[in-house]
Amino acid sequence: MKFEHLIQINDPLNPLVDSLTREQLWRGLVLRAESPRMFMPHLDECTLDEREAGSFRRRLRYGELVIEDRVTLTPLCQVRYDVPVQDEIAASTLVMTIEAPDEQQLFVRFQYDDGLGEHSDPANAMYDDFKRSAYTEADIDTIRIVRQLAAEGKLDASLLN
Repeated sequence: MKFEHLIQINDPLNPLVDSLTREQLWRGLVLRAESPRMFMPHLDECTLDEREAGSFRRRLRYGELVIEDRVTLTPLCQVRYDVPVQDEIAASTLVMTIEAPDEQQLFVRFQYDDGLGEHSDPANAMYDDFKRSAYTEADIDTIRIVRQLAAEGKLDASLLN
């Protein structure tokens, strides 16, 4: 199943929503990759290794389930998660891309590919719908947490140097 959606970060027509800078948003997306337990409370453990220029490997443990992936960072632009085939898990990707159509607007495009293609039978099609909904809710939560961290000043450059 391939699926993508867009979340608007800055809306110049809505003064009730605090704007984020591209840098704050970027730091938040990188933090999600490096410290995923802040964003996924059901995650038991995350270890990082094989750090290279612009990428690192993660080992995520959810109870007995262990998933390894590689995160590739394109500064101020994109965070890419690649999960290779593991046991009964198909290869999959998640790409989070920061988009700025103009100076006032900021979006994040979330693109998923679970490596399984689209299902035509009703049971699996319903499962795909459930996954799309779960992915969307998780992404909305990610942006909510990034906004909260920014409001608390935790994504300011001075704190990260």
